Amino acid sequence: MKIAKDKVVSVAYKLSDAQGNLIEESDEPMVYLHGGYDGTFPKIEEALAGHEAGFETLIQLEPQDAFGEYDPELVKVEERSRFPEPLEVGMQFEGTPEDADDELDSLIYTVTDVAEDKVVLDGNHPLAGMALRFALSVQEVRDATDDEIEHQHAHGADGLQVVDEDDEEDDNEPRKDAGPTLH
Repeated sequence: MKIAKDKVVSVAYKLSDAQGNLIEESDEPMVYLHGGYDGTFPKIEEALAGHEAGFETLIQLEPQDAFGEYDPELVKVEERSRFPEPLEVGMQFEGTPEDADDELDSLIYTVTDVAEDKVVLDGNHPLAGMALRFALSVQEVRDATDDEIEHQHAHGADGLQVVDEDDEEDDNEPRKDAGPTLH
């Protein structure tokens, strides 16, 4: 079966930086609904379209095609007293940039530095600003169910899925800003 609109695709992947340094290798395949439903990056969909199970490819995504350019405006320093104990580098908090309009989604801020009275938070995705290489191997292609098409995602999907936060039917899905190893 060929990969086309309204097919559920299972893909094993290895994610590396542009120099070939391994960032993540999938334990379980990424599963997404193909056809512009934001289940994975558009360039990945484009590379897989028309192929079948067993197809393998290596593609490179520039930052604008993956997690975006690094935005120094998303780094902020806050008072240490605003945070719970214990506080460690790597912890994450959800928040909205101070100058954001009401339409902007909240961001996940990662603690990048902790001083005695200040905390540095970074709202960029950990892979923002990086060119990324994906080694992809199509494991399975199947017809989507009517329910999956209606909800615009593969049920039980995991991995590089981008989810519409307005889809309140499945509260246990990954967040829109989720990607490989967001935790």
